[in-house]
Amino acid sequence: MQNYSGEAGLQYHLQIRKGDVGRYVILPGDPKRCEKIAAYFDHSKLVADSREYVTYTGYLDGEMVSVTSTGIGGPSASIAMEELVKCGADTFIRVGTCGGIDINVKGGDIVIATGAVRMEGTSREYAPIEFPAVADLDVTNALIAAGKALGYTCHTGVVQCKDAFYGQHEPEKMPVSYELLNKWEAWKRLGCKASEMESAALFIVASYLKVRCGSDFLVVGNQEREAAGLDNPIVHDTEAPIKVGIEAVRRLIQEDRK
Repeated sequence: MQNYSGEAGLQYHLQIRKGDVGRYVILPGDPKRCEKIAAYFDHSKLVADSREYVTYTGYLDGEMVSVTSTGIGGPSASIAMEELVKCGADTFIRVGTCGGIDINVKGGDIVIATGAVRMEGTSREYAPIEFPAVADLDVTNALIAAGKALGYTCHTGVVQCKDAFYGQHEPEKMPVSYELLNKWEAWKRLGCKASEMESAALFIVASYLKVRCGSDFLVVGNQEREAAGLDNPIVHDTEAPIKVGIEAVRRLIQEDRK
């Protein structure tokens, strides 16, 4: 592949090199969330700030760990994972936000993804649509254990991933409303917990690169509860999924050392 960075070993988009990041990386979407996550690390420092990608590296329990933002959606998330793996990372936890689908999922709850519906485009350039987007079992179990230990209300299951935010929230306005509305009904009947934008791409890229990836999200709200006339709290504080992600990384470090 052509080296676009102009420097051997320097990743074009993330602007990082081998040695800049740990094997464990937390992946938020929002670059502003990186500093908040890095505050949980010991001796954290800013490594790179390029485009939507902000990277901090520090230590948890004596192990080098990092956080890198991915921006919104599968294309930029897949780029981040590709370049992080080239620099030595092999275990990823996506920490972000989602909208509830299952009627029992409320704003402020945590959703831990076991798999993702591939209703997006990025993963199709890696794998045939028949191949499932599945989270790594060890990472998922660490997230579930972390959520329980911290006392949060957690839901575990399949999430739906899409590319168009407004295609979810205003499907009736879209030229393909017939498809969006019918498929949304299918996701509801199949028990999808929530909708977000990155996990399907990350799970597929992780399968291809032979690395581990899991996801946990804050539920901001649930449009299905709103439509049903049920209580629908709107929550924006991402501290809970960050704490679950940090605790899960600690558990993975302990297990990997064994």
